[in-house]
Amino acid sequence: MTVTATSVDEPDQLEPRTAPGRRAWVRRLVPAAAAALSGLLLYVSFPPRALWWLALPAFAVLGWALHGRSWKTGLGLGYLFGLGFLLPLLVWTGVEVGPGPWLALVAIEALFVALAGAGIAAVSRLPGRPVWAAAVWIACEAARARVPFEGFPWGKVAFGQADGVFLPLAAVGGTPVLGFAVVLCGFGLYEVVRLAVPWRRTGTLRRAAAAVGLLSLAVPVVGAVAARPLVSGQAEDGSVTVAVIQGNVPRAGLDFNSQRRAVLDYHARETERLAARVGAGEVARPDFVLWPENSSDIDPFANPDARAVIDAAVKAIGAPVSVGGVVERDGRLYNEQILWDPAKGPVDTYDKRQIQPFGEYLPLRSLIGAINGDWTAMVRQDFSRGTEPGVFTMDGAEVGLVTCYEAAFDWAVRSEVADGAQMISVPSNNATFDRSEMTYQQLAMSRVRAVEHSRTVTVPVTSGVSAIIMPDGRITQKTGMFVADSLVQKVPLRSSETPATRLGVLPEIALVLVAAGGLGWAVGAGMRGRRAGDV
Repeated sequence: MTVTATSVDEPDQLEPRTAPGRRAWVRRLVPAAAAALSGLLLYVSFPPRALWWLALPAFAVLGWALHGRSWKTGLGLGYLFGLGFLLPLLVWTGVEVGPGPWLALVAIEALFVALAGAGIAAVSRLPGRPVWAAAVWIACEAARARVPFEGFPWGKVAFGQADGVFLPLAAVGGTPVLGFAVVLCGFGLYEVVRLAVPWRRTGTLRRAAAAVGLLSLAVPVVGAVAARPLVSGQAEDGSVTVAVIQGNVPRAGLDFNSQRRAVLDYHARETERLAARVGAGEVARPDFVLWPENSSDIDPFANPDARAVIDAAVKAIGAPVSVGGVVERDGRLYNEQILWDPAKGPVDTYDKRQIQPFGEYLPLRSLIGAINGDWTAMVRQDFSRGTEPGVFTMDGAEVGLVTCYEAAFDWAVRSEVADGAQMISVPSNNATFDRSEMTYQQLAMSRVRAVEHSRTVTVPVTSGVSAIIMPDGRITQKTGMFVADSLVQKVPLRSSETPATRLGVLPEIALVLVAAGGLGWAVGAGMRGRRAGDV
């Protein structure tokens, strides 16, 4: 009987011990799942989907997951958010090289999001927490855009807002102000929802917090509406007729470069086809023509045959052409744009300044070679960097060149406008990434840049999507992918500078200082609390 009684009573004795453990496990799992899923929600808000507004609930859920947490917990939850966001966003980086580089890139970049999570958790107990939290996020984006290997800004919140109501704010303070507004609105949304349910605080504190939440929602929207007059597609310096050439490539993937002569012939042929259409009166005669990056990977300065092909195409269209070439000077390789005049031949050049690590040069070459020799074989010789902005004078128009990867960097685009560019061209080569979302993500960047600096932006791409973008961010023409095509349009030239152009990096510095102030306040408050507890 004693044994039977013990066996009956045992479950009642064990239940109180296991239930708290189960609840603790659930308390850890739910915020972790919420952080990862909200990161995935932020990814879904990015192109090619026009679901920009999903960024708000994404940051609202992240705000809930981080609210009141320790910075260590915030670090882990932030990393999960980063993985949920960046794993699908950057999957294109592994399209041709396998999952290794993709996973390594995401693992490193998610560390910056982890730091943001730690910082947001730290400031989550402060009054006005949406402001501090949004500033912390932008500060971590600023760091991610600079280190390591000169940074990787891909996935800035601002780049997902090309279709959104906040876009005019890009003209106010560039991508930092646009991103700050979106993140602030998301955290403000969480505050409003949180305070809509019964709360134990005093009425005064609750009303103050509710006011901050509502202002965090309202101010970015009002600011975006107020910034609308900065967004204009009107010509200030006349108009020009521009042609964008997409010659296509023989095949997608890393080995498209093995068909260098075919790629050059395709772009020459499409230009000559356009010349025939102009001669037949089907399209307007362009004032100048823009070829994409890598449209001539055969150095026309060293190869007479390539030079002859380009020269014939330029003479056929009878207008200056910007040709994307790979050239070698003094033993160094350059990713170069070449201004080719129909009468004089090559007259000016621009060397790409922000070259792509692991694509155009290989950091830590000996270490990476020891890990995987195939990776070093893909980048046999490092490209060298240009040092000067590239603004071509093409039939009287000042055209700023921003080559492909450079469009992700604030300074690279701004420098061309500050140097007098009346419009911008972003020659690109996306054939390496097949039909992935990469080309649409990059196209959205160019739309944001158009509004940021109030300039027409053209995007000539070897394999698509090529496009013409108005200064207000609208795409007026675009091509398909992996087709030969050309776009011809009359576009406005502008010379006035937006506040974003004039202010440059100052808005970002200001937001970093706000983040530092919030973190300093949080650390100080924590130290005072610990001292009071010791007493």
